[in-house]
Amino acid sequence: MRLGLAARFGAVIAITGVLAAGLTGYYGYSASRQMLLDAAEERLLTATRVLARQLTLELGNVARDVLLFAEHPVAAQLLLRSDPQLQERTARNTAILFERMLLTHPQYFQMRLIDTDTYGQEVVRVDRLRDGVRRVPDAELQEKGHTPYVYETIRLPRGSVYVSRASINHEVGAHMGSEKPVLQMAAPVLDAQQQVRGVIVVNVDLEGLFRQLAADLPAGLQLYLMNGEGDYLIHPDKAKAFAFDRGQQARVPEDFPAANALLAEPPQRKTELVTHVGGRSGQVAAFVRQPRGDLAIEEDFIVGLAQPMDQVLAEGERLGRVNVRIVLGFSALALLLAVLLARALSRPIGQIVRSVRGFSAQAPLVNELPSTRNDELGVLARSVHDMQRQIHQQFETLQLKQAEMDRLASHDSLTGLLNRRAFLDRLEHALAQARRSQGRLALLYIDLDHFKPINDRFGHAAGDALLQGLAQRLQHLVRESDTVARLGGDEFVLLIEQGAADDGALHGVAQKVLAALSEPVPFQGQQLVCGGSIGIARFPHDGPTASELLAAADQAMYQAKTEGRHQARFARS
Repeated sequence: MRLGLAARFGAVIAITGVLAAGLTGYYGYSASRQMLLDAAEERLLTATRVLARQLTLELGNVARDVLLFAEHPVAAQLLLRSDPQLQERTARNTAILFERMLLTHPQYFQMRLIDTDTYGQEVVRVDRLRDGVRRVPDAELQEKGHTPYVYETIRLPRGSVYVSRASINHEVGAHMGSEKPVLQMAAPVLDAQQQVRGVIVVNVDLEGLFRQLAADLPAGLQLYLMNGEGDYLIHPDKAKAFAFDRGQQARVPEDFPAANALLAEPPQRKTELVTHVGGRSGQVAAFVRQPRGDLAIEEDFIVGLAQPMDQVLAEGERLGRVNVRIVLGFSALALLLAVLLARALSRPIGQIVRSVRGFSAQAPLVNELPSTRNDELGVLARSVHDMQRQIHQQFETLQLKQAEMDRLASHDSLTGLLNRRAFLDRLEHALAQARRSQGRLALLYIDLDHFKPINDRFGHAAGDALLQGLAQRLQHLVRESDTVARLGGDEFVLLIEQGAADDGALHGVAQKVLAALSEPVPFQGQQLVCGGSIGIARFPHDGPTASELLAAADQAMYQAKTEGRHQARFARS
């Protein structure tokens, strides 16, 4: 039987509608799946970068604790044994300080003062036990001159910190640290003639340190830590962690072949990498080689995060089911109504196809679909619009998470101020602008005077409250054109780009800052009073770089601190 024009046109519309729906659904599913995968890769890499930076910061914090004891005159005095009557009292006080440090830092297993003149004999040692901390009696002290953390550390200059290879602690008498992954961090102790008299050593719980760093990571992420050779130090499978210590081999290229690029010799070596393994049932992983920084690290660390692929694509599967429902609904509608409503359907179907094909997650969501219709086409149009809105919402959520990651990377997590890296970038831009416009700028380096006693007496919560309160005061003092940042610890910096040529104005700003630092900060019924010292450096003077200008301000602050007399003071470089 010969079909009429209307029937044939309806059949063509029906077939065309089904094909268009199928192709559009497939394209939408493929595009959304790839978009989710790309976003997950970037999010995973960003989280890994943040974790690597946090590891660097934590090692820096431990290094500062080690240097605090190594550069304290009491350590050298105890090793010189210049006053036998005070020897035991000094050793007892040193042990008390070690005990307080272990109680404050649960990731420390052990602290020791070692005398290099007596074959590395331990002078004071405090161990962490399951029920607290304990000073080891003199009869149980050991010689450690044969260990790398002793003979490597004594070769370092003053102010340097040695970081050992990550290993399983097999030393006898290590108590809670025995047979556990540790890092030894040590610094030389020098006398007044700059002669090495001993070393300060801290044993750091490697697993505890990483549990602390990874506490805020999203659920479902797997954490990896490798040494510079690719051997696993931390792995979800405990049997693979420190396999080399048991005479076995478990290396990252065996699980992630692309990671060989992280182990190549420079300059071919990569510092970060994103890779997939195992297809749909595998993983997406990101790796970042941690920079060594200023520490004397025996080997590099490689930090990795991995996420199962099914978790990454779970949202894509849901969108795929939405697409399938849309395609099936559109196909059924096209088959039922094509013959009778061919001409009526041509316009709305064209609108839907154009909207789907022209859809982009980055473009503003404009509803040009026939959503006001009360028939099946209206249902289909609203479903398409819902799908577009869902994709937009998911994309916006990903962007917000990315923005939050960027903010965490550039701002201090405690005070919300710019951190050191972001401030140095800001300072470089300000210096470049000042050079181009022959302008001036000033840098105020601020150091709190009594922060550590407050921290030791009232606890870290009080110290955090003090830093947050003073940071808010500094932000309220400056203009919108000025910049306040926290460099770390109790050190802040203020960049003034307008009015830097006026000595009187700078002096007034410094006095206001000192007054603000001297005002008490309330905390749990206590009034915390700190005070501070300020060093000022200005541009131009010999065309300094950002680091040189910051160092000049730091030196000026140090001069002000050493020359002051129990009062707020400042100096200018």
